[in-house]
Amino acid sequence: MGKVIAIANQKGGVGKTTTAINLAASLASNDLKILLIDMDPQGNCTTGVGIAKEPGMPTIYDALMGAHSLAETIVSTEFDGLQLVPADKNLVAGNLDLVDMDRREFRLRDALDTIKADFHYILIDCPPALDLLTVNSMVAADSVLVPIQCEFFALEGISQLIDTVERLRESLQPNLKLEGVLLTMYDERTNLTRQVAKDLRDFFKEEVFQTVIPRSIRLAEAPSFGKPILSYDVSSRGAESYIKLAKEILGHEQRTGSAA
Repeated sequence: MGKVIAIANQKGGVGKTTTAINLAASLASNDLKILLIDMDPQGNCTTGVGIAKEPGMPTIYDALMGAHSLAETIVSTEFDGLQLVPADKNLVAGNLDLVDMDRREFRLRDALDTIKADFHYILIDCPPALDLLTVNSMVAADSVLVPIQCEFFALEGISQLIDTVERLRESLQPNLKLEGVLLTMYDERTNLTRQVAKDLRDFFKEEVFQTVIPRSIRLAEAPSFGKPILSYDVSSRGAESYIKLAKEILGHEQRTGSAA
C-alpha cells in the first residue's frame, strides 16, 4: 500500500510545486513507482513534468466529481517510474462543486483507495489555500510535508497550517502526521536565512529535515522545459538536494518500520 504525502503550505511562492515535482522524481530514481497528483488549479505540476493540457483529457477534477475513475486520469511522464494525475483550469470550480457533494472531504481518499496498492509513494501538490481541495488532500494523506521559505514571516505563516492539521486529526483524519518541515530557497550567505532556520529548528526540533533546498537558478528554469531537475541538470545543487531529501525520507521510513 502506497504512502500518501500531501505537500502543503497556504502561502504561495515557497517552493511547494518545485518540491512536489523534484521529490517525486528523486523517489522514482530509487526504482520506486511514484504517482504525483496535481491538486492545484494552476496546474503547474502538470506542465512542470512536461504534460500538455489537452482538451478533453481526464483530470483530477473528473475523478473528484466521479466522471472518471482515478486510474483513468493517470498519465505517464518521460521520467521513468513517475506517473501523474493532471490538473487544468476546470479545477478552479472544484471547491464550489464539492460543497454539496456526499463525503465532500473524502472524495480524493475514496478515489485513491482504488489505486494506492499500485504505487510506493503518492505525492499530492496542494493549492496555496486552506480550502476543500487542500482538506481533501490532507484527509487522503498519511502525512503532510511543509515547505517553508527562509524569510521573516515564515513562522507566522505556518501556524494556521499546523492548526488545520490538528483540527483534521481531531475530526476527519486521526492518523495524519507531520512528515517534516522543509527549508527552501536557502541562502546560507545571509544572516536572515540563518536566523530563520535556527528559529524553525528551535520550534519544530527534529521535525525539520536536515536537508535544505538552496536558491537555484537551475531549479527555477527546469519547469519551463517540462522537466524535473534530475532530467534538466542532474549535477546541479538543486538536484543534489532533492536526492538527499528523498534519501532522508526513505531512511526515516526504514527506521520507523512504516515503509510502503
